[in-house]
Amino acid sequence: MKKFIRRDPQHRDQVPFLQLLPNLVTLSGMCLGLTSIRFAMDGRYDGAALLLLLAALMDGLDGLLARRLNATSNFGAELDSLSDFLCFGVAPGLLIYRFFLEPSNNFGWIFVLVFAAACCLRLARFNVMRDENEAETSHHFLGVPAPAGAMLGLLPLFVSLAGIVDLRPVPHLVAFWLGFVGVLMISRLRTFSPKAMRIPRALVGLMMFATVVAVGLMFTRIWLLLTALDLIYLALLVHAALQARRPDAG
Repeated sequence: MKKFIRRDPQHRDQVPFLQLLPNLVTLSGMCLGLTSIRFAMDGRYDGAALLLLLAALMDGLDGLLARRLNATSNFGAELDSLSDFLCFGVAPGLLIYRFFLEPSNNFGWIFVLVFAAACCLRLARFNVMRDENEAETSHHFLGVPAPAGAMLGLLPLFVSLAGIVDLRPVPHLVAFWLGFVGVLMISRLRTFSPKAMRIPRALVGLMMFATVVAVGLMFTRIWLLLTALDLIYLALLVHAALQARRPDAG
């Protein structure tokens, strides 16, 4: 015989803190994105870029917490999308515009709009696929995800801050790059997903060594590290594009 457990009326209007935690992390990431815009307006470009990097880390953390704590909800998913648009569509575009594109006037702004609109469309497509139970598989993403798109869009800034080459004299090139990244976000290209990553046992030691090197660079040459990570991701995109062109690609 089934036992019916009556909930204590005293607790009906209370929500466990752990159920709220993922949304609080999402809101924190959104605040980082907003503050990044302020930093960009004040000319503190390195701080603005670091805040967007932290926002990307928070974006990964909120989803992980929601799944681990069984706290997923439609409200949380919509809040996450709005935060992603701000942090990875609006803020990176404004940062690139302030650092590189203001001298180009209207020309550069067009590509900022293209980038932000592409991010918005990418997030909308993901939401529709999720609602129709056609979510992207754990093996790949469809198009470049918004956080990765933001980091790719900021590549010219990373290169300039790392002292490799100052791209401010070529704002038109930076503008075209921003538009190209926007196209990658709304493309149908199957891109790398960390969830599908498998490390051969023989390479585990090398992976640990690379992690130590990355942490060292994080505190000494972070812009060089971010440039290298962007280039590695670009290499993965080229590999994915070549795989998609193979006749036997499914």
